Amino acid sequence: MPRPDHARSRRPAMLSAIVAGAVGLAVGGGLGFVAPSSGAAPAPQPTPSASNAVAPPTIGAVPAVTAPGDPLALDSTLPLSDVRTVETDLDQRAVEIWSTKDPTSAWVMVNKANPLEPSDYEPQGLVSLAGLTGGAGERLTAEAAAALVDLRDAAVADGLDLAVASAYRSRGEQQALHRQYVSQWGAARAETFSARAAHSEHQTGWAVDVHWSSECRVKQCFADEPLGRWIAAHAWEHGWIVRYPDGGAEVTGYRYEPWHLRYVGVELSTRMHEEGISTLEEALGFPAAPDYAD
Repeated sequence: MPRPDHARSRRPAMLSAIVAGAVGLAVGGGLGFVAPSSGAAPAPQPTPSASNAVAPPTIGAVPAVTAPGDPLALDSTLPLSDVRTVETDLDQRAVEIWSTKDPTSAWVMVNKANPLEPSDYEPQGLVSLAGLTGGAGERLTAEAAAALVDLRDAAVADGLDLAVASAYRSRGEQQALHRQYVSQWGAARAETFSARAAHSEHQTGWAVDVHWSSECRVKQCFADEPLGRWIAAHAWEHGWIVRYPDGGAEVTGYRYEPWHLRYVGVELSTRMHEEGISTLEEALGFPAAPDYAD
């Protein structure tokens, strides 16, 4: 399947992640919402902000630094404890550095061990998803929105449609949703599928929940639907990963969510696909984060 133009997807002949500096970085984490058990009614959605601005998806750019030579020589310009470097052989060993701490970066690590900094982070320039099924009132970063449109278009070309269940969620919305689940299910159970405020990927604007039918909306049975199977096979081609894979809870801290997609860019999603890496923690060299520190 052709690669999307917006991703600048020079498919590298060699793509290796180099862990630079300390592994234990502090950044945010999180998750989308899920029906607490199979067969349960879908979880209530947070109320979209009335201030959502409608604008056509535009192509953004993930902050990056490109420089020749030895990546370790760049420590005078960026703290190596805050980045992961990706080296390709297509640009005379050009090095692209994407921050894993800066929430404006598509590589920001957000999980139970790495909260967002600042905790009240609000992405700027969010783009409306009103042009997508279920996208009214939903927003993503410009880069992720363009990639989601590409993903939808590719699905449509294969005879499927993609609907949006939830995208950007503010700290306040996430906090209210998490409290609701804790009140209903207890903290131990709720935190297997719902993130605390400032630990949610939805707060970054880089994550989206998608669905195909109302019956399997934000439920694990989505994985067995035509779109769920298509997403598992093709999301990586457009820079998306299934962020909480089956069997990955001991690493990600959350149970299987086949509908929760995280945009990381085509270079990284391609590497993960080709090397059989299922979690973002492993791809970026972070330790497992099954539980909160407290």
